[in-house]
Amino acid sequence: MNERGPCVWSGMTIAWVLSGGASLGSIQVGMATALQRADVRPDLIVGTSVGALNGAWLAGGGDADELATIWRGLRRNDLFPVRPMLGLKAFLGQSRYFVPDRGLRRLLERELPHDDFDDVAIPFAAVATDIVSGTEVVIDSGSIVDAVIASSALPAVFPPVEIDDQLLVDGGVSNNTPISVAIDRGATEVWVLTPGYSCDSTTRPTNALDVSLRAIGVLIEQRFISELSHRHYDVPVHLVPAPCPIDISPIDFSHSDELIEASMAGTEQWLANGCPHAMPFKPQTPPSIAAASKPQT
Repeated sequence: MNERGPCVWSGMTIAWVLSGGASLGSIQVGMATALQRADVRPDLIVGTSVGALNGAWLAGGGDADELATIWRGLRRNDLFPVRPMLGLKAFLGQSRYFVPDRGLRRLLERELPHDDFDDVAIPFAAVATDIVSGTEVVIDSGSIVDAVIASSALPAVFPPVEIDDQLLVDGGVSNNTPISVAIDRGATEVWVLTPGYSCDSTTRPTNALDVSLRAIGVLIEQRFISELSHRHYDVPVHLVPAPCPIDISPIDFSHSDELIEASMAGTEQWLANGCPHAMPFKPQTPPSIAAASKPQT
């Protein structure tokens, strides 16, 4: 057993599990920074959706503060560009998606340190969903870029991705917080980095995409809370608490810096307190986090 202050962990096969959450994925970066500084480093990383994006980068072996620099430069149009004609075609049944994934692909090809699972420093797996069979699909070979895009393919928002004759969409549909995948792959201790959702929000969604992502976020998070309260795992599971309230849209990338700083400070406090079992903590967050977020152009 290795001890770092009041929080004790096994130091055996540690897995980081990163769940989905769109632009709130910046919260995971603050968590990862605090964990790395406390020397809680993973032997295995499993991610879903934006958690697959962050997990793929971290699996390259870099420091999370470098990933923070990437997040601070992101804007909504980088990943969710508005294409009115494509949206009209989707509405008329002539397309399976509203938003192209070209921006996400460009980002991944530019920023990921590796594009093959065999080259990563830390074993990594991404979780997607077979939209035809409805089953969970764990991807751990081939192109990491394709795997992350498939794991992040929000149904109807992004196009589904075909890999090995399977039509794949966002892993959050089947397993947004893939603790079970990490345990099946030999984890003896699991650290869950969930960005949560726009909890205790006082602002209303401003467009259809915002409504959709907020609704999906609430649905998935409530399902996860229910699962944790009724399921027993055979290994220690540490749920790193996400900040709350978060009054920010899941498609608003302009608050990444504040979210990173708030989640890093909250995670450091949580570690110092001995990693108590808790759902989202409610710190005194900077005004820009709790303030109504403005629509991005």
